[in-house]
Amino acid sequence: MADEALSREAFAAELRSLAPRYWDGHPFHVRLHAGECGPGEVRSWVANRWYYQQILARKNAAVIANCPLPSVRREWLSRVVFHDGTHEGEGGEADWLVLADAVGLSRDELLDERHVARGTRFAVDGYLHFCREKPWIEAAAAALTEMFSPTLMAARVVAWREHYDWIKPDGYAYFDNRIPVVRDDARYTLDLVLTHCRTRESQIAAVKALAFKCDVLGAMLDAIDYQGGVG
Repeated sequence: MADEALSREAFAAELRSLAPRYWDGHPFHVRLHAGECGPGEVRSWVANRWYYQQILARKNAAVIANCPLPSVRREWLSRVVFHDGTHEGEGGEADWLVLADAVGLSRDELLDERHVARGTRFAVDGYLHFCREKPWIEAAAAALTEMFSPTLMAARVVAWREHYDWIKPDGYAYFDNRIPVVRDDARYTLDLVLTHCRTRESQIAAVKALAFKCDVLGAMLDAIDYQGGVG
């Protein structure tokens, strides 16, 4: 006999229980927020995170392409627009280019991906492939790391302003714009996953998807930590 599905409350608690696997506790992030990283290490983080940032619109487009529900597709489209913007020079990717400049990375250095560690490339490519090939609700569940991210991003801005006064102030635009949006996204995505994962099998798949995403982020930091400073 198949296991019965958990209640919404129990399922939500199971998803939230993965918080310790999120990358905020990684030794590199701990050092980064404690002001213990040199400029080259900050640049390495920004350069490697760029490789992740620039696949997010395509990842979200994959969720839309695989989803048969018009209401979900319409809602999810805002995530593509957030990263790509509605015009050239707008959106999350454009804000990340400003951040790169703020930490002393040239646009050429960022766009030619010379500082992207192979571990980052492997992890991020794996995440994009996952979202293209898996059922749309599993790709949505993988995005539930956004439940954990607003607090981390807010703490990052405070820590960087305190410890890294050499970073140009306009570099914080991405985080300032993203924090309120991701809070709303997290609430919507959690409700979506709780609503559409009605069997225990689908709930387990959603938990595994979120665990996989946590591992993708952790693998990125492993690679960044190993790489050391750049620039």
